[in-house]
Amino acid sequence: MHICFVLTTPYALNAFVVPTVKTLLEKGWKVTVLVNTHSGLVSDAIVEGAEIIHLDIARQISPFSDIKALLSLIAVFNIRRFDMVHSITPKAGLLAMIAARLTRVEVRIHTFTGQVWVTRQGAMRWLLRSLDRVIARCATALLVDSPSQRDFLVAENIAPLDRLDVLGEGSITGVDTERFAPNEVLRQNVRDSLNISPETVVLLYVGRMHKDKGIAEIVRSFAVVAARYAHVRLLLVGPDEGALQEALEFAGEFRDRIHTEGLTQQPEIYMAASDVFCMASYREGFGLSIIEAGSCGMPSVAYRIYGVTDAIADGSTGYLVPLRDELAFAGAICKLIEAPEKRKKMGYAARQRAELIFSRHIVVQAWLRFYDQQTNRAKS
Repeated sequence: MHICFVLTTPYALNAFVVPTVKTLLEKGWKVTVLVNTHSGLVSDAIVEGAEIIHLDIARQISPFSDIKALLSLIAVFNIRRFDMVHSITPKAGLLAMIAARLTRVEVRIHTFTGQVWVTRQGAMRWLLRSLDRVIARCATALLVDSPSQRDFLVAENIAPLDRLDVLGEGSITGVDTERFAPNEVLRQNVRDSLNISPETVVLLYVGRMHKDKGIAEIVRSFAVVAARYAHVRLLLVGPDEGALQEALEFAGEFRDRIHTEGLTQQPEIYMAASDVFCMASYREGFGLSIIEAGSCGMPSVAYRIYGVTDAIADGSTGYLVPLRDELAFAGAICKLIEAPEKRKKMGYAARQRAELIFSRHIVVQAWLRFYDQQTNRAKS
């Protein structure tokens, strides 16, 4: 079998596809990846066995550039005659599914990873929502991150229930529970490097520093918490997409208690060093970083939105609070600061849940079974 993955950025490729690609290569599949290689580094684990082709595709809407990317995809699909095309990320999905349908690729799969139009208004929301419906119509099969995202897409008439599949209990690729695990040596080393004492409670966010990720809300909530507790620090890790500096202005007198790190290939070291994971995103297909943090033995605090409700067992592995309610967000963090034994117990529960439900092996095996189902259906 020859499969082609299409994504906009290596960031998404490395985060979502590496384990499955490695497994497919081991099973003798031929793997080609089309991605914008100019926007980041592709994982060595993929470069070693898969064919990487640069695709000049942008994440943002750009009609002229998008038409060029579509024509490039049509050309590649016509020449290579892939058995299966699988797209991940919205723009890649739109262009790849149209191109794959036009070139009559037999198995066309798209994975929905969260809807950018959830936070939009008016004509732009209508347009982006309509484009997701185009993706659904061009694909022969659809995957979603989580059960709650599937329910949302059904309610929004993107696709019917019987066309939307979830891998296991959710997630695209699962979590490597050996890599993401409690580690006292890493905890001490990272804290020493940041001049953070052992008794300090460290709040952590890992991800893109984008407005829709609620970075400003995390900082404002931290300022509320920091005013009450002197032994609390905030660690922000990830690439800045234009929201970080504005968010930091809300820290006020507590700015010196916030540590920032850029894009990292080792988020697990910061998770091992922290105590409470914070996610204030307005939209998520699932929230894999919550599961990764949980695998490191850390409870989470997040907004109650679709996708995230599948990642956190409210009251057991963390707390869910109403969307954009910063006082409730800060209050949930305070609960975990004030009760270290409860925090430890919830972190242990999060670790167990990651191992039993969301381990990488479980999710990747479900992914491969899904591929088998689609190829068998195409043959029948």
